[in-house]
Parts: sequence; structure tokens; C-alpha cells
Amino acid sequence: MGRAFEYRKAAKLKRWGHMAKTFTRLGKQIAIAVKAGGPEPENNPTLRSVIATCKRENMPKDNIDRAIKNAMGKDQSEYKSMTYEGYGPHGVAVFVDTLTDNPTRTVADVRSVFNKFGGNMGTMGSLAFLFDHKCMFTFKKKAELDMEEMILDLIDYDVDDEYDEDPEEGTITIYGDPKSYAQIQKHLEECGFEDVGGEFTYIPNDLKDVTAEQRETLDKMVERLEEFDDVQTVYTNMKPEEE
Repeated sequence: MGRAFEYRKAAKLKRWGHMAKTFTRLGKQIAIAVKAGGPEPENNPTLRSVIATCKRENMPKDNIDRAIKNAMGKDQSEYKSMTYEGYGPHGVAVFVDTLTDNPTRTVADVRSVFNKFGGNMGTMGSLAFLFDHKCMFTFKKKAELDMEEMILDLIDYDVDDEYDEDPEEGTITIYGDPKSYAQIQKHLEECGFEDVGGEFTYIPNDLKDVTAEQRETLDKMVERLEEFDDVQTVYTNMKPEEE
């Protein structure tokens, strides 16, 4: 398993403890997808992808249907994707991905947490060298699937040659250039893969070792940031705790 898998696994285990927050996050993604491409999944590839992710996160169908219906309402908020970055305590890089209908409120909320924990926010792009921006797709593995052959086939779509396999879930996760998101999704669906869930992510390329005490402080900072409804995901370059 690669660094991306271990990093994502650690983040996912934390997120399972905040299921309601996860559903709120996915609901906003549904709203954006519906606004951009309509409420019919068969005609909206982005919505199909978000719904697949919802299913993987065990979001009830009623919640998904309600989010689609709400997104069609005239008074539905217009969300913008905003990112904030900086350094938290102990020199650990912190990257905050948000969807917000009020950037002024969101930046104030995020800055308050950085200040509380003795960190400092930087300018947009200041941490670009520490994280690789990727699109990622997770799908059920077919019994007869030859991954080497598949990866060779996907190289033309700017997919990385490294992939992650989760034996417990029976899934494969591949990574690629964010600009190729639509082409990769289309190719996977044409190849017959079901419930292709896609999203964008930031993967740290230089993990930082921390002590147990430092990890506790940083975990509290991340948890505090994740309490805000506008925050989608918080990324750090803190090395995952060994099991």
C-alpha cells in the first residue's frame, strides 16, 4: 500500500466518528453537482460520482434524494470552493478545503482556529510544494481484473502508475491529474465499473514526524476546524500514527 492509502485510511477512521458532518459535506457536493448539471444522475456524470461516494460512506438513500430535491429549490445557497492554508503548531502544514456561501465568515472562522493553536495562515498556493493535488476514483474490483494491464490502459488518461487496494472493502483507488477527471470517469464507466466514486484530494509529499503530545494538539486543531459546516476536508503533512 502506498503513502496515499495510509494517509487516507487514517483520515477516514477519524471521519467515521463524525458521520453527521460527513453527510453535510456530501450534501453540499450534491448541491453543486445538481446546480451545474441537473438532478438526473444518468445525465450528470458529476452527480453520479458524488452519489457513488455517498453510498460508499453509507449515506442513506433518503438523505441523498432529499439533498437532490433541496438543491433544485430557488432559495438554495450558492456555494464556492475556497481553500485556506498555513502552518499549525510544531511546523505542521495545514490545508483546509471548504465549500461556502459566505467566504468572509469562513476565512474568519478558519483564522480563529489557526490563531488559537499558535499557527499562522499563509497566502493561497504557499503550501503547493508540500501537497500533490490529485483526482481519485474508487470502485469495486472485478474478480478477473488485471491491474497492471488496466494501469497501462489508463496512463493515456494521466493516471498515476501507483494505486491502492482495500481488501476489506474489495475496492481499488486510482489517482490522476485533476484536469483529466471527466475523461477518467467516462473511461471507467465505459469499462463497466460500478459505483465509480470520484473526488479531489491533496496528498502530502513530505510527511513530518511528531511526538504523541504534538499529535494530540494537532488532532484537536483539525477537529476544531472540522466542526465548521463550511469545512469539507482538512489535510496535514503530519505522519499517520503507526498501528
